[in-house]
Amino acid sequence: MILTRKLLCVLLLSPTLALAQSAPALKSGQQVYRETCMVCHGPGLAGAPRPGDKQAWGKLMAEGQAVLTAHGWVGVRAMPPKGGRNDLSLEEFARAVAWMARESGGKWQDPDARLLERIRGEESKRIEQLRKSGKG
Repeated sequence: MILTRKLLCVLLLSPTLALAQSAPALKSGQQVYRETCMVCHGPGLAGAPRPGDKQAWGKLMAEGQAVLTAHGWVGVRAMPPKGGRNDLSLEEFARAVAWMARESGGKWQDPDARLLERIRGEESKRIEQLRKSGKG
């Protein structure tokens, strides 16, 4: 009977452990920047603010972290939604925005659950604005 209970525990925990071990780790902001954002933000294509450009980023950072991140996530000016990477999570995208802001003199932190909730709220507002203007 004891062996059966142990076996049952192993069988029940195995799928959970396998899922926990196979869940991909979130990418850092710098990693996302290097893999995705750098293509446009590195050389400043189509007006993309370059990391380290305190003047350009200062104006953007004045919008606030939740607003700026949500607008980028939805797509803004020449920037496609999600930076053109549909496989990025909102948290990874937000980490990249925060990293670029820090590189440009900002004090932005990587997003926590509360900030992600605020970003989602701003995302909804932006989508509604675009819909009303006929651009969404």
